[in-house]
Amino acid sequence: MTMRPVPLIALALATSSLASCGSHGPVEEPPLSEEALAAVTADPGAPTKALARAADELFTLDGLGETRALVVYHGGKLAVERYAPGYDRDTRFVSWSMAKTVTAVMIGMLVADGLLRLDAPAPVPRWQRTGDPRAEITLRHLLQMRSGLEHTEAGDPPYESGEVRMLFLDGRDDMADYATAQPLEAEPGEKFEYSSNTTVILADIAARALTDSADPDVRREAVADYLEARLFAPLAMTSAVPEFDRAGTLIGGSLIHATARDWAKLGELLRNKGSYRGEQLVPRQWVEEMVEPSPRSPHYGLQTWLNRPLPDGEDHPLFPDRASHSAFSLIGHMGQYIFVSPSQKLTVVRLGHSNAEERKAMLQQLADIVELYPQI
Repeated sequence: MTMRPVPLIALALATSSLASCGSHGPVEEPPLSEEALAAVTADPGAPTKALARAADELFTLDGLGETRALVVYHGGKLAVERYAPGYDRDTRFVSWSMAKTVTAVMIGMLVADGLLRLDAPAPVPRWQRTGDPRAEITLRHLLQMRSGLEHTEAGDPPYESGEVRMLFLDGRDDMADYATAQPLEAEPGEKFEYSSNTTVILADIAARALTDSADPDVRREAVADYLEARLFAPLAMTSAVPEFDRAGTLIGGSLIHATARDWAKLGELLRNKGSYRGEQLVPRQWVEEMVEPSPRSPHYGLQTWLNRPLPDGEDHPLFPDRASHSAFSLIGHMGQYIFVSPSQKLTVVRLGHSNAEERKAMLQQLADIVELYPQI
């Protein structure tokens, strides 16, 4: 039987087809660097290489901004720790608005001490004048960012922002005086409006609860000593440095400094509902209250962001589509995050510098890390 020669075009097509089939195999990922692998501990609670790669990409991918520190705790144990060049475990990082949650913790302690009442009118002297409608503002309203006070958090130009004016311009010497002088723009309790000025009012209320003195040094010492004795020292947050204005008021909405590991300790405290090494530093009921959504903002509790869905079309500062709705976060300007997921026994601290667009992409990368941990 005579074999017929195979046409050259058929051979070419067959070769092309085989080559094409081979090209559909899995794309091999580049090898992990020693630095990426070294950032992950021996027992991280998630697949080591996948975790190392997701963490590495948070530092190396374009379009995410600059990640300066990443600390992950799982089940109370360190899982990941990495820093960008120029930063290390001794670097104190500014909180920006993560400080708001610290202020809420302090208020909760004062409520537990019987010095403040959550649903009573906020003890602000200038609001107690006869006929002042601001007398209806409660401590809960302030904590949930629904005081109704006139405010613009981010203005254009920036100097028209109420926050900028308070921190850096006409309010900088006595921030609480500036913040409490604002008129109402809505009925107390009816409108959610994020406001750093509101948190300074809370910090001033805390100072007034701790001392009757108007002396700035006395006010500063009273609050600093309270935070140290009741929170920072028991939690071993030895690096924590709070800032105060010239009137002695804690700049409780934006300026507390601490290392990444110490910020993680705060996240772990909240994950464990106020308990640290068997000691209940913050009342369990208060921490549970902090992560309950307010009537005017399903994604906000008491000075704390919640990973709960919003109505369709609204931007979310976290990622409720990729993590448990019981998760919550401290969030600071330009991309400071302490993300806590109790159902995964997880605390993730990311500190750095990312603009608004970069934060959207960076959060998805952060979610890649979170998704590596199972729900428990």
